[in-house]
Amino acid sequence: MQFRRFGVKQEYLQGSTPPELFFVLGAISQYLGAALAFNLFDDLGVGMVATLRVIGAAIILIMLRRSWNRSFNDLDVYWTAAFGIVLAAMNLCFYLAINELPLGNAVAIEFIGPIAVAAAGRRSARNLSSLLLAALGVLLLAEVTPEGSIVGFIFALSAGMFWALYIILGSKVARTGAHLDGLGIGMLIGGLVISPASFGSFDHFVDSPLLILLALLTGFLANVIPYGIDQIVFRKISKSRFAFLQSLLPATAMCVGIIALQQRPSVEELFGIGLIIFAIVLRGRENED
Repeated sequence: MQFRRFGVKQEYLQGSTPPELFFVLGAISQYLGAALAFNLFDDLGVGMVATLRVIGAAIILIMLRRSWNRSFNDLDVYWTAAFGIVLAAMNLCFYLAINELPLGNAVAIEFIGPIAVAAAGRRSARNLSSLLLAALGVLLLAEVTPEGSIVGFIFALSAGMFWALYIILGSKVARTGAHLDGLGIGMLIGGLVISPASFGSFDHFVDSPLLILLALLTGFLANVIPYGIDQIVFRKISKSRFAFLQSLLPATAMCVGIIALQQRPSVEELFGIGLIIFAIVLRGRENED
């Protein structure tokens, strides 16, 4: 049922394919979308880009899924709305953070959210050790510098809080009848909630149709694909393991830079990737929490 309207076999998505592969594919798409969005900040404004990203992604997913055929009860609309608002707030706060802080600082601070969820899961020595190794790997990849503002720090910390709530609520929505339809409807509600942040850029909205199309493209790359994949992965693994595997995101971004942009990683960055891989192997697969 879930992806049949995309022409993808559900058995393939929910079979034995490791969730790590889904994370890597989603991360590649998400970082391409994030790079495109960052280049639109000066022209459209942070609030407008975030709003168009979320609402555009919602419209695309609702159209693909024909979500209007679902009943109010099927969508579990209260949880769906809460999930969508959290998702939209997470996107907006992160964009506001990277507009004030170096990207590495924002990523490192935001990662507090999934670390908290992962730590609240399995409290074994092996889990905590692997979590510390993964966190250290993320810090090495983020290249944290003593720069930025208090406002940026608050936005990044808020993004981390919303990221934790995204994992908790996303797991619940994925296990209800709403699933991908809930993602689309939720993003539409969330996008409308954060839309006041875009009001100051309304003139650019009217005058820049090409830029608007590019902003909508960020919604497809940064929301539809990765968050749709998340909804599949949420049904396969526990919240704590999902949170732990978020450490693959910065590692994937670094690998994309090495392969696609021919960037030369530093020794610290290579060590960071190695720590994350080792942490994932150390933690291993667990029974669902």
